[in-house]
Amino acid sequence: MQAAPVRATAIPTVTNALRAVESLLMSSGQRTARRNAWTSVLEDRRRAKDRVEAQRVLEQTFTLRP
Repeated sequence: MQAAPVRATAIPTVTNALRAVESLLMSSGQRTARRNAWTSVLEDRRRAKDRVEAQRVLEQTFTLRP
Protein backbone atom coordinates (compact mmCIF):
# COMPACT_ATOMS: atom_id res chain seq x y z
CA MET A 1 0.00 0.00 0.00
CA GLN A 2 1.24 3.42 -0.90
CA ALA A 3 0.32 6.54 1.09
CA ALA A 4 -1.74 9.16 -0.68
CA PRO A 5 0.20 12.31 -1.53
CA VAL A 6 -0.40 15.18 0.85
CA ARG A 7 -0.78 18.68 -0.49
CA ALA A 8 -0.08 21.43 2.03
CA THR A 9 -1.23 24.91 1.19
CA ALA A 10 -0.69 27.85 3.47
CA ILE A 11 -3.80 29.64 4.60
CA PRO A 12 -3.30 33.37 4.00
CA THR A 13 -3.72 35.74 6.88
CA VAL A 14 -6.53 38.26 6.74
CA THR A 15 -4.00 41.07 6.34
CA ASN A 16 -2.29 39.35 3.43
CA ALA A 17 -5.62 38.59 1.80
CA LEU A 18 -6.74 42.22 2.13
CA ARG A 19 -3.48 43.46 0.68
CA ALA A 20 -3.83 41.10 -2.26
CA VAL A 21 -7.38 42.29 -2.92
CA GLU A 22 -6.26 45.91 -2.59
CA SER A 23 -3.47 45.43 -5.09
CA LEU A 24 -5.90 43.86 -7.57
CA LEU A 25 -8.51 46.58 -7.20
CA MET A 26 -6.30 49.64 -7.01
CA SER A 27 -3.88 50.83 -9.59
CA SER A 28 -0.50 52.14 -8.47
CA GLY A 29 -1.77 55.71 -8.92
CA GLN A 30 -4.54 55.14 -6.41
CA ARG A 31 -2.10 53.63 -3.92
CA THR A 32 0.17 56.62 -4.35
CA ALA A 33 -2.77 58.97 -3.81
CA ARG A 34 -3.73 57.17 -0.60
CA ARG A 35 -0.14 57.29 0.63
CA ASN A 36 0.07 61.01 -0.17
CA ALA A 37 -3.24 61.65 1.60
CA TRP A 38 -2.03 59.87 4.72
CA THR A 39 1.23 61.84 4.64
CA SER A 40 -0.84 65.04 4.48
CA VAL A 41 -2.90 63.95 7.48
CA LEU A 42 0.26 63.31 9.49
CA GLU A 43 1.70 66.68 8.46
CA ASP A 44 -1.53 68.47 9.44
CA ARG A 45 -1.39 66.81 12.85
CA ARG A 46 2.21 67.91 13.30
CA ARG A 47 1.35 71.51 12.39
CA ALA A 48 -1.63 71.49 14.76
CA LYS A 49 0.62 70.26 17.56
CA ASP A 50 3.12 73.03 16.76
CA ARG A 51 0.33 75.65 16.82
CA VAL A 52 -0.87 74.46 20.22
CA GLU A 53 2.67 74.62 21.58
CA ALA A 54 3.24 78.12 20.15
CA GLN A 55 -0.06 79.30 21.63
CA ARG A 56 0.91 77.90 25.03
CA VAL A 57 4.28 79.68 24.93
CA LEU A 58 2.67 82.98 23.91
CA GLU A 59 0.08 82.74 26.67
CA GLN A 60 2.78 82.02 29.25
CA THR A 61 4.89 84.92 27.98
CA PHE A 62 2.08 87.47 28.19
CA THR A 63 0.76 86.31 31.58
CA LEU A 64 4.22 86.63 33.16
CA ARG A 65 4.66 90.30 32.20
CA PRO A 66 3.43 92.92 34.69
